[in-house]
Amino acid sequence: MKRTTIKDVAEAAGVGVATVSRVLSGGSASDETRERVLAVAAHLDYRPSALGRNLRQQRTGGIGLLLPDLTDPLYGGLAEGVLACARSAGEPVLVGSTGGDPEQESELIGMLLEQSVDKVVAVPSGDADTWGPALRTGMTVVFAGERPDEPTEEPVDDLLLLDGLRSRGGDLARAEGGIPTVLADDRSGVRTAVRYLRGLGHRRIAYLGGPGHSRRVSAFREALGPLVDDDLVVFAGGTRDAAYAAASGLFQSRPDLTAVLAGGNQLGEAAVLAARELDLRIPRDLSLVMYDDVPWAELCSPPLTVIAQPARDLGYRAAELVLRAGTRRPRSVLLPTELIVRGSCGPRR
Repeated sequence: MKRTTIKDVAEAAGVGVATVSRVLSGGSASDETRERVLAVAAHLDYRPSALGRNLRQQRTGGIGLLLPDLTDPLYGGLAEGVLACARSAGEPVLVGSTGGDPEQESELIGMLLEQSVDKVVAVPSGDADTWGPALRTGMTVVFAGERPDEPTEEPVDDLLLLDGLRSRGGDLARAEGGIPTVLADDRSGVRTAVRYLRGLGHRRIAYLGGPGHSRRVSAFREALGPLVDDDLVVFAGGTRDAAYAAASGLFQSRPDLTAVLAGGNQLGEAAVLAARELDLRIPRDLSLVMYDDVPWAELCSPPLTVIAQPARDLGYRAAELVLRAGTRRPRSVLLPTELIVRGSCGPRR
């Protein structure tokens, strides 16, 4: 006989998996929703203990790894780091793809809880509430590469800087009191790239961004100062088609721009394709810097100047934090980025 799962309860109650998790772990929900979920769970003979009531006593081992896109080279590098660290510790890894969808992320969290996986490394897609039920069961979570729902003005100075980097001060209380996070110092990387473009004489510089780019946009605006043009800060959805449409629309609406900073490798790919389609020559007509160094960037003609983040190290450090959480209080980590100058930028004409 098939065992009832949290997904079965969610479907029967007409709510999401995250809502079922919240109700059964004592989290917030309306009285009506709580009664409906509990009634359905009782009718289906679903046992809340599967949600991790005994998680602290029944450690089964293993690390859950949740990524938005398994085909993205950045997340592939991050996964390699997690797998390498887990292998050295003798821990298996369960990998899941959220597709960047918060609801799918909630379902995967529920599945991990049902399997008593008590350690998770994730590039989050949902907001902080998505992770509340997991944290209440005692699951240890470390975010890598991104934080959920970050406000634009949020500084990253509150992270612990390792690898010989000097701390810039800041208040560590929020980072240490919340979910530990391993991030690349994208603010520093963006500032360096903008200074480089300005040094080449560029003044009309665009930013092509996507979901989760609040820190990068903030750094871009800070670096340009009074030169920033709001019409040149353009956002795309999370798909390749949306990225291409945003890049093409930007280039056609603002023929006066001379340089663009693409906030990720999918956006960089879109910028290259749109420029080619519109007969814009890189770097003669348009200088391009891309955030993320991926294998194809060096194979482009010309090779792309990039802001490289240490994808493998992001994963390895995140796995280290999640594995040692039981022995010491995990703290957040900020890793350096690097501007790699190739052939896609030139002097302003």
